Amino acid sequence: MAGEVMLVVDDHPLYRAALEVAAVRAVPNATILEAGTIADGVALLRAAARLDLVLLDLRIPDAEGYSGIATIHVEAPDVPIIVVSAMHAAEAAGNAVRYGAAGYLSKTADFPTISTTILDALAGKRMDVPLNRDEIVDDMAKQIASLTPAQLKVLIAVLGGKLNKQIAFDLGVSEATVKAHMTVVFRKLGVHNRTQAVIAGRALGLVPAGHG
Repeated sequence: MAGEVMLVVDDHPLYRAALEVAAVRAVPNATILEAGTIADGVALLRAAARLDLVLLDLRIPDAEGYSGIATIHVEAPDVPIIVVSAMHAAEAAGNAVRYGAAGYLSKTADFPTISTTILDALAGKRMDVPLNRDEIVDDMAKQIASLTPAQLKVLIAVLGGKLNKQIAFDLGVSEATVKAHMTVVFRKLGVHNRTQAVIAGRALGLVPAGHG
């Protein structure tokens, strides 16, 4: 392997540096891009002429639940994502795979484990994780993954309880644009009431299972 470009997204500089060292050990000629937020990661992703892998911290300030994975996946659906988390592996990996995560790393993983996981993902291998099946949530996750980046941002903001005016300000668009996005999003997801919106929230990990 040579010339791979990897993006490391983690808000902790020391751990981000450790991941970069591990990535270069796995692929010595790799180019490493780094970001401390999902927003910065997306900006780098859009600017990159090539991207082969994303190493993504699950818990990052500008993302809730699994929305960070969903955001990166929507932007680059063909780029494998390795989720990095301090959460229980089975729970985090099982939910992350719904959004196309190719691998999972515990924050306590050693360098050999990190290197193996990176090489496996670059080789097209995906983690074999038994999912806690929930057909309704699984289907909703697939629909969410079909949204455009702008539509996903609106959905996450709506599920976060923001008003149209707040969403418009945050995204730098008009309220009419937000309403247009919402119409398309709810049509795609088949969401017509609060209960169905909670299902979307559960799929993104924004609402605890059993809530609503």
